Amino acid sequence: MTSIAFLLPIALAMGLFGLGAFFWALKRGQFSDLDGAAARILIDDEDQPGQP
Repeated sequence: MTSIAFLLPIALAMGLFGLGAFFWALKRGQFSDLDGAAARILIDDEDQPGQP
C-alpha cells in the first residue's frame, strides 16, 4: 500500500510534466508545418560535397 502512495504522485507529476511540455511545444509552433517536413525529406540535394 505504501508503494501506491509513493508511485501515484510520481506518475501524476510525470503526466502533468508531459502535458505541459506538449502545450509548450504547441505554443512555440512545433506542430504548425507538418506537411513541409514530410515533403522536405523527398527533396534531392544535388550540392552535397563528396559525391561525384
